[in-house]
Amino acid sequence: MTDRRGVVAKRAEDLLPGAPYVRGWNRARRSAGILADQLVLLGLDSDFPGLAADVNVFGDGLVQLGTVRPEAAELLAKLIKAGLEAELRGTVVGSPMTTRHGAPAA
Repeated sequence: MTDRRGVVAKRAEDLLPGAPYVRGWNRARRSAGILADQLVLLGLDSDFPGLAADVNVFGDGLVQLGTVRPEAAELLAKLIKAGLEAELRGTVVGSPMTTRHGAPAA
């Protein structure tokens, strides 16, 4: 598994001595959990049944989304786009550009 920039190496099926597999997998597990929580809130958890933490041969954590329906991938892309647009407008609660209650920062 390699992305177009060559950043992600293949999955760790054969372990290398000294690679930090547990650290990478734990980080991936935490991130997958955060994403899973948000998918539950959006009612999309059943659309991502293959969401899982993994690790590559170098010990880097990976979050696998699994196989998803095209509609689920399109909806996720729209949600990401809407979030980015809202952040650029300074309307995302918790964004560095807004106060705690969503009001624009002074």
